[in-house]
Amino acid sequence: MTPRLEGRSALVTGSTSNIGRAIAVALAADGAHVLVSGRDELRGTATVSEIRGAGGTADFVPADLDGTAAASHALARAALDVTGHLDVLVNNAGIYPAATTPSTDDDLADRIWAVNVKAPFFLTQAVVPSMIDRGSGVVVNLGSWGARLGLPVGSLYAATKGALETLTRAWAAEFGPGGVRVNAVSPGVIRPPDLDPSVEFRGEGLMVGTPAGRAGDPAAVADAVVYLASDAARFTHGTVLDVDGGRTGVAVSAVGAI
Repeated sequence: MTPRLEGRSALVTGSTSNIGRAIAVALAADGAHVLVSGRDELRGTATVSEIRGAGGTADFVPADLDGTAAASHALARAALDVTGHLDVLVNNAGIYPAATTPSTDDDLADRIWAVNVKAPFFLTQAVVPSMIDRGSGVVVNLGSWGARLGLPVGSLYAATKGALETLTRAWAAEFGPGGVRVNAVSPGVIRPPDLDPSVEFRGEGLMVGTPAGRAGDPAAVADAVVYLASDAARFTHGTVLDVDGGRTGVAVSAVGAI
């Protein structure tokens, strides 16, 4: 079977660890030339080595996406210098300070909004015009289940992910006529891949009463991103694909309980 993304290039922000790294590995496994991006060069080169070791193509492009247009535009230029064009942009980079509303000050609020909303906004601004010039392209944003299921911590984080999911729909309308598909993946509770299997993961408790009944893994999110990036999703625009084990949309009750 021909790899679905053969001959295409993809930039994945925040792809030196966790979900981002899994996305980069999965895109490369399906034939894409992946540009791994993040602040940590050591982890970035390790991700590139993993991809190349499996027969894929990847390069590391360092970036500190602080929310300024300058930082996002610089990453776009650096990526295009390596591949010449971009077929896929995955806006994955984000931060999650587990802060409550009373404990969030100006600096923290500005930082969360800058990294989670402004950085992908300006990166998309920089990348999409060249996609439109070529007549095709894909943008995949990473949302969060927290954007639609209220939690007692991380309120501002949830708001930023809600903003990114709204941008997904707005960009689908704005860029779709130019040949660029924009969609999002909304991960649920994901067990950190580096966590010792013998260590209890507190997030498992949040999955009680769901169809999956357990936390997910980064590869499940990566598979969804690959689907949206591929031609298999050619008629999919402005969609937020929940990869959360049913957490936000389904309740499972014991037999006889209802």
